[in-house]
Amino acid sequence: MIQIFYKDKGKISISQSVVFLDELGMDDVIWIDLFSPDGDEKRAVEAFLDTSLSSRAQAEEIESSSRYSETETTISVNTNFLIPGPDEYSMEAVSFILCEGIIVSIRNVQLRSFSDIQRRIQVNSRLYPTGYHVLIGIVENRIDLDADMIELMSKEIDTYSKKVSAGKDVNEEFLLDINQLQENTMLVRENVVDKQRMISSIMKSDKFPRDIFPKLSVINKDIVSLLNHTNFSFERLDYLQNTVVGLINLEQNRIMKVFTFVSLLLMPPTLIASIYGMNINLPVAGSGLADFFILLALMIVAIFVVILVFRKRRML
Repeated sequence: MIQIFYKDKGKISISQSVVFLDELGMDDVIWIDLFSPDGDEKRAVEAFLDTSLSSRAQAEEIESSSRYSETETTISVNTNFLIPGPDEYSMEAVSFILCEGIIVSIRNVQLRSFSDIQRRIQVNSRLYPTGYHVLIGIVENRIDLDADMIELMSKEIDTYSKKVSAGKDVNEEFLLDINQLQENTMLVRENVVDKQRMISSIMKSDKFPRDIFPKLSVINKDIVSLLNHTNFSFERLDYLQNTVVGLINLEQNRIMKVFTFVSLLLMPPTLIASIYGMNINLPVAGSGLADFFILLALMIVAIFVVILVFRKRRML
């Protein structure tokens, strides 16, 4: 699908017809958004801009050091956008090409950042006079969404922390949940770092208009703040993980101590029963009822001796 945002009598209009490009000039178009484009749409855009567009595979294979590149006529930017899921987060590669003030975006999933900017362009087109401003608007919106995700994860961490303090459902499954939250936090951090590198490359460029640089500085400060917050979240999760592991180990040790105590508790009476079960004559080994109670008393005394020893050593 293609969406063409172009200037029309002082406002921004949208066309979803690739044929409409033949009626427009380079100065008319601001943004061409390609969502899961077919071959005809890509070829039409390439012909309009007189440049080549990267494929999805090429965008995903580009190394992080080559995600931003400039030529005499174009600027290519490849970045990842984070997609939250019910449990796991995932990354989606998005490509941008800037040519003569026109931005072309290539994506394969619906992204809220794009939908938000498309609505804002129609409401207040003066904020987005060129494709450069559209790109910065998308990045700014993406950073705001990342901040919202980090805030939600902080609330999840608070919930887990309260459960640990209350000792509720602290088990192996709980530990796996914390580990998944660590993975999600790591993905968010990678996504924010990716945007930081993009902003850094843009600020070094002489092709972007100067009026967007104050906004870039603000975005960069927001990114630094988000990175500090994610680092703090990592520390909290690491502390929670260590605490949960410690609690699980304590519970396992308590269970083992109970079994050890029971086995040691039964050893003396078992030993007495074994001795008197031998086929030899021993004191108090008659067949009378009194002899039975004497042996039973010896076993009980042995049990109490073991209990006293454990208590004296503070093992109970």
